[in-house]
Amino acid sequence: MTGGRTLVAGVGNIFLGDDGFGVETVRRLVLAGVPDGVDVVDVGVRGVHLAYQLLDGYGTVVLVDAASRGGAPGTVYLIEAQAGQVEPSGPAALDGHRMGPDAVLALLATLSASTGGVPPERVLVVGCEPASLEEGIGLSAPVTAGVEQAVRLIRRVVSGEAVGDEAVSEGAVEEGGQAAGVEPSDRKAPSC
Repeated sequence: MTGGRTLVAGVGNIFLGDDGFGVETVRRLVLAGVPDGVDVVDVGVRGVHLAYQLLDGYGTVVLVDAASRGGAPGTVYLIEAQAGQVEPSGPAALDGHRMGPDAVLALLATLSASTGGVPPERVLVVGCEPASLEEGIGLSAPVTAGVEQAVRLIRRVVSGEAVGDEAVSEGAVEEGGQAAGVEPSDRKAPSC
């Protein structure tokens, strides 16, 4: 684990079923407790706010979100992510309510250069394979089970016991394969 403070940010839209995974996970993480020096926030769909918060000098950032990677619903992933240069993909790239972790990380270099903010040294994503991203409130049964796995995993990460690129399913740890970046999100959140 790198030095400095750690930020754990729950990302997602609670009105789109399993997309609320990140929000529910950080809610339960706060109840379970975290060590000193760890900030836990519910970012929800506020992608621009998250992008600026990532520049506050955190050593490690853990983004928690639904992640469609092809596994069984409820599979929890630990992914070592990398920030990169902005690759414009049209107006939606800067829509604060549609920015998944991939878009937020793509903005870091540009925002850092224009604001003088300090990007994190390390970015991890704790993701969970969704069963449904359809409109509706509440998590599916497999993703609900994945929340508890994710809380345990995040507590290991912030304590320095876990490394990137793992997939966790029903208590087993498997190699994450090609998990060096964040997969683009198909999330479509309503504008406020």
